[in-house]
Amino acid sequence: MTKSKLSALPNITTPNTQVVFNPEICVGCNRCVEVCQVDVYIPNPVKGKPPIILHPDECWYCGCCVIDCPCPGAINFNWPLQQRGSWKDKVTGKVYRDNVAFP
Repeated sequence: MTKSKLSALPNITTPNTQVVFNPEICVGCNRCVEVCQVDVYIPNPVKGKPPIILHPDECWYCGCCVIDCPCPGAINFNWPLQQRGSWKDKVTGKVYRDNVAFP
């Protein structure tokens, strides 16, 4: 019987990355791979490395991967501009978006 080699190429259709892994925090447990409802990720063949984002455009931003992740801060979403929240501090008048103050 011959052994076949499998490979997977990420589907990168846009320069945008919906999900960002922090490799300093992520321990490669692949819990996010297991809970993702639309199979955005696949396990990284290198043990202890963040999963590979195979289909970034399929992400629903549902947050189940972030909620089930045992390492807080390992996964962050890169929200599209139209979905990013912003608010204005009534006292100072500063506008905030994604925890950054705008002058």
